[in-house]
Amino acid sequence: MTNDISGIPENALVTLAGTVGVGKSTLTRTLAETLCFQASFEKVDGNPYLEDYYDDFKTWSFHLQIYFLAERFKQQKQMHETGSGYVQDRSIYEDVGIFAKMQHDNGNMKKRDFDTYHSLFDAMVMSPYFPKPDVLIYIDGDLDKILERVGRRGRQMETKTPRAFWADLHERYREWIRQFDVCPVLHLDIEAYDCRDPRSIKRITDGISQLINNKDLNYLKLSPAQPVKNA
Repeated sequence: MTNDISGIPENALVTLAGTVGVGKSTLTRTLAETLCFQASFEKVDGNPYLEDYYDDFKTWSFHLQIYFLAERFKQQKQMHETGSGYVQDRSIYEDVGIFAKMQHDNGNMKKRDFDTYHSLFDAMVMSPYFPKPDVLIYIDGDLDKILERVGRRGRQMETKTPRAFWADLHERYREWIRQFDVCPVLHLDIEAYDCRDPRSIKRITDGISQLINNKDLNYLKLSPAQPVKNA
């Protein structure tokens, strides 16, 4: 069955991706309300490793990534078992393809730990509890604007992190999305939509619907002041 408002299946999985501070949680909440879907959020509060990670990447990278991997697997299992439509705040594919790889490349995660982590990820995605997203929404934007948002959020562990970390992460996201082929991608710039404007959200749901219902279409980009179109 499909959602009468948007033509999106009522059990679809829409997953958001993007670097820290681009507004994934806000858009997740807005889309879930618009589509009458459930929202699945990344577990940040109560994370036993997050503050230690920002203080010492080398010591805590492996621990943090294993924690996130376990939490995301539990999320995937829950979504699979309920059979409901979901909007998911962050994908597991970013964990392995960006965050863990960045710490390995930068010498903060040993090769044996990275290989163990990657092997566990490979085993998890082969599970029937891991359906692929119907659409991945990739949120991007100018680095300075993203850092302004990070600053406004005011998490000390983020604001005291050097700009070089965020610049590296920002570039890795742009490289990662160019190679991502797990599912169709809707590409949003942070300047291209406004969660407070129903017309703006409709442009996004129309884009999701286009990608789901046109099997030959794998990529769309929403740019400011333009309708959704094939990029």
